[in-house]
Amino acid sequence: MKVIYPSFKILDEYFQKGKVLEQIERCGRVCYKSEDKITEESAIPFIKGIIKRGHESVIEMANLVMEVEAPQERLFKDFFIHIPRFCQASRLTENLYLISGNPRSFRDLARRLPNAPLICAIKSELQRHYPVLFEDLETASQTDSKLKVRLLLPKEVDNLETSLLVKHRCLLTHIIVNRAVTHELVRHRVASYLQESQRYCRYGEEKFGGQVTFIRPCFFDEGTPQYELWERAMKETEAIYLELLKNSSPQAARTVLPNSCKTEIMVHATLEEWQHIFRLRASKAADPSMREIMLMMLPEFAKKFPKVFEDILKSVDQ
Repeated sequence: MKVIYPSFKILDEYFQKGKVLEQIERCGRVCYKSEDKITEESAIPFIKGIIKRGHESVIEMANLVMEVEAPQERLFKDFFIHIPRFCQASRLTENLYLISGNPRSFRDLARRLPNAPLICAIKSELQRHYPVLFEDLETASQTDSKLKVRLLLPKEVDNLETSLLVKHRCLLTHIIVNRAVTHELVRHRVASYLQESQRYCRYGEEKFGGQVTFIRPCFFDEGTPQYELWERAMKETEAIYLELLKNSSPQAARTVLPNSCKTEIMVHATLEEWQHIFRLRASKAADPSMREIMLMMLPEFAKKFPKVFEDILKSVDQ
């Protein structure tokens, strides 16, 4: 049995370096705790396998921001009628738009509207940069010459004015907490999540130290009768789980595991959604375990994007 504190890490280096495919792979491998299999060449075959199996939630873990020039507003008709979840659009000038979304949202559009001029132009631009994400989808070969789509560089996204930045800029965070916290966290929309899977992870294996890891409860101080009771319950549960693993699959044995189990979750959301999460989950009314990790994260978010999060940080009663 191992007991650890909750923790987090902002993983923004992938975005800054334009490593979209590597970011997707890094997030996807958290589910199976197979990060040790990451190499310089592993992202493309990993993503191909994910798409082939239809596990497209994994390719939600990146954000693509495009500048679209469309001299005729009618060209946007199909997009605004069918705009999918996780997709954002802003009008910059009469003929200039900003569109952002994750690869899955643009794949959904390409499947629904394979002949729509705007969708064809978007897919063509994205496929030019990241062919593995779209090569299995067929759309019309010809695009409207009046449409111009350009994928923005990371520095261009970060230089957007604040009102556009919060809407189109995403931030990826790797959070280690107990499963009770993630049960609440995944209720937030619009955001994308990938979580360590107890169904596939066999904690009796050497790679996990042959033990179950638990998150230290913020409710009980070590050395108190309450903490000792909690600790005893975790030890007994671990013993039962490891015994079940001898003749059962991880997905069967996990049925005895409690909310205190450590889990890792990748959270990918716009800055606007992160604002909402912090306002709700860092308040005194929040669950103490949730508030504990949120109060750890908020100062780092405010340091990275002061114009976006400083007011929230100041409003939080520590």
